[in-house]
Amino acid sequence: MRPVAAIGIGKTAFGAFASQGIRSLAATAVEAALSDAAVAAAQVEAFYLGNFAGPSFTGQSHLAPYVAGACGLAGIPATRFEDACASSGVAFHHAWQAVASGVHDVVVVCGVEKMTNQPTARVGEILAMAGDVDVDRQTFPELFARIARAHMERYGTTREQMAAVAVKNHRYGYANPYAHLRKLITVEQALAGKMIADPLTLYDCSLVSDGAAAVVLAPEGRFRVLGIAQTSDHVALSAKADLTRLPAVERSAEKAYRMAGVTAADIQFAELHDCFTIAEIIAMEELGFCPRGEGGAYAVSEARPINRSGGLKSKGHPVGATGVAQIADVVGQMRAGLGDLGLAQNLGGTGATSVVTVLGKV
Repeated sequence: MRPVAAIGIGKTAFGAFASQGIRSLAATAVEAALSDAAVAAAQVEAFYLGNFAGPSFTGQSHLAPYVAGACGLAGIPATRFEDACASSGVAFHHAWQAVASGVHDVVVVCGVEKMTNQPTARVGEILAMAGDVDVDRQTFPELFARIARAHMERYGTTREQMAAVAVKNHRYGYANPYAHLRKLITVEQALAGKMIADPLTLYDCSLVSDGAAAVVLAPEGRFRVLGIAQTSDHVALSAKADLTRLPAVERSAEKAYRMAGVTAADIQFAELHDCFTIAEIIAMEELGFCPRGEGGAYAVSEARPINRSGGLKSKGHPVGATGVAQIADVVGQMRAGLGDLGLAQNLGGTGATSVVTVLGKV
């Protein structure tokens, strides 16, 4: 397998953009990534799109060529990947495979979602389709509330520890000009927020956002994919043996670490999938950043930089864009001298899909 490097990154701001559609968002991110890479559109050999629910949110299907054409990339292979909130992490994994195997030399992977043109109730219905609609029959806040309650009961995790995750990520997001919600909050505010699904308040839940991100991959470059793995688990939460676990995250991390030749202790910083604050806490345990059951205390300690972008909680969560945006954020932080070895963890559903990517400066 050949080395694979991220040679260009591009993003839109995340937020609510009434005047922008899925194509204009994607085109902005792709144009920025190509410019950053100093690559012409004619040099791109394949286009990989991560998008969860464009047909439901926008009414448009056949999205890969639809978006590729708007990005000036018509005529090349264009493929859409859908794996819930891990859609663009999965697209990135397949784009990496194409370059690593030598099938293509220069590819673009883009993640995009346009969510805010639908009423809140409809957004909830669409997002619920990432779960088992025949079995779970609950919204995602309700599903992750079950996970939070199980973790609290078994390990003594507290609402204050989950609130600390929100406070930290809002503090980081406040400094990110691309973030959807640039607002400093206190633990007291987070605890007093509107209860969405006990014990999760408004401040424990990620945002409904529009946005796009893109990365250009090629065989040579300073910022390389050292390890990457995608794994899966049951879609239905009720099928899981242990609600306090995200075993797909553990498996994908182990594989990515092994490929990269590193351990969890070597990772200097990470962008984690904090769709809900409890998800970040459990992810830190599954990634081996702390012992199982100690994620809440580890979050409070801020022992290593997690979600310096603001995470999904403050940066925003246009679900199809999130995985590629995490990759772009890790690369951006390495470029800024904030570490030489970073990790991105992208989750689909209640843990049915996981992609872990280790990136390093070489």
